[in-house]
Amino acid sequence: MKIPATPPPFEDGLRSLLERFHEEEDFEAFDREVMKGPAPDGAYRHWDTIRRIPPPGGLTAEDVWVARKVARRGLYRPIPLLDRNGRPFQYALVDPVLIRLHRIDRDAAGHIALPEQATSPETRERYIIRSLVEEAITSSQLEGAATTREVAKEMIRTGRDPRDRSERMILNNYRAMQHIRVRLGEPLTPDFVFDLHGIVSEGMLDTDGGPLRSPGDGIAVYDDRDPLLHLPPPAEEIEGRMQRMCAFANEAETGVFLHPVLKSILLHFWLAYDHPFVDGNGRTARALFYWSMLKEGFWLAEYLSISRILKRAPARYGRSFLYSETDDNDLTYFILAQLRVIEQAIEELKAYLEKKVAEIAETKALLKPSSGLNHRQIALLNHAMRHPSTAYTIESHRSSHGVAYATARADLLDLASRGLLDQQRRGRKFVFIAAPDLSMRLRELG
Repeated sequence: MKIPATPPPFEDGLRSLLERFHEEEDFEAFDREVMKGPAPDGAYRHWDTIRRIPPPGGLTAEDVWVARKVARRGLYRPIPLLDRNGRPFQYALVDPVLIRLHRIDRDAAGHIALPEQATSPETRERYIIRSLVEEAITSSQLEGAATTREVAKEMIRTGRDPRDRSERMILNNYRAMQHIRVRLGEPLTPDFVFDLHGIVSEGMLDTDGGPLRSPGDGIAVYDDRDPLLHLPPPAEEIEGRMQRMCAFANEAETGVFLHPVLKSILLHFWLAYDHPFVDGNGRTARALFYWSMLKEGFWLAEYLSISRILKRAPARYGRSFLYSETDDNDLTYFILAQLRVIEQAIEELKAYLEKKVAEIAETKALLKPSSGLNHRQIALLNHAMRHPSTAYTIESHRSSHGVAYATARADLLDLASRGLLDQQRRGRKFVFIAAPDLSMRLRELG
């Protein structure tokens, strides 16, 4: 990844402007630029972009940059995170941020019109588990896991042990996502963060020391071409920094309102910036984001996979991080990038649910009203219609729907007794495969 150009110092740009402009009319073009605001046309541009855009007549690219900074500086709000030199990070509540927060408030915390299958107590667990699996896989793939999605899903569904490092990373992430669901009522503490990291890194650390960075270990963030992208704060500061991060996460309103989604995004950035661990910082940071979102009442976050979006454009994620570091610690770049990811994940969830509801409806249409099949059995048959060679086990059915072993066993044996699944023995366990003429048998079922 190419490191963005460092913006020219604001003071130098302003001094140059004043030296060149003397009369009031000289400043008219500059004033028009300032009046465009901090994010003209909804775009919060970094110097690396502005320097490539031809400036208006009479101005230089540096003048345009000064105009943007004049419009932004009065909006900055600092947070307790400090950079390596003791300077605070900050963000600006510009219109694009407020607009996206409004949409997320509406869709992720309010009563979004999701299909009943995704929100009813009987069936929501299936969709949540699917989302936890998806997030576990793509979060791992972001950090180099090479296992295919199909193999990873099979591992989690069947409960088998991971065969290699990539599968171990995915399984660890899945367990971490499950872990945060049961700890939403707790405050954030360093021990909590260590527990979360311990889950994502179990069996993964190739070091004789502990999970934390140590002085002089040379740990930093590089890309494939090896340029240094991020040098974290000294290891000696980790304990104090983690205490401040936890205090920030637990702090109630103190006069300056901080939107909960922004707090969740800032916690994500905070842990990634401090980079306290030898490995697994990104996965821990993303899990911390989910914990914060769910704790703050954004229930839809449990269904979302942000890593799936990040994986498609990892450079955009990295660039937003670098933009924030190179421009006065301005976190607005990172915030806007993450808000876009959340919005896109919500839209993809809607599309996925619409598709699944339509598929379930097709399967139900083949059944007579008196079939007596429950929602788990119908979901399995729907899957079997589209993946006829899949082998189902009691464990995979239990895992997919979050039910007890006895419930899963009863579901599958009932489908086998109706002739919809063929029961076979493989080794010590039974597997169930869709009958070759499943569609016809569904129509005849009554």
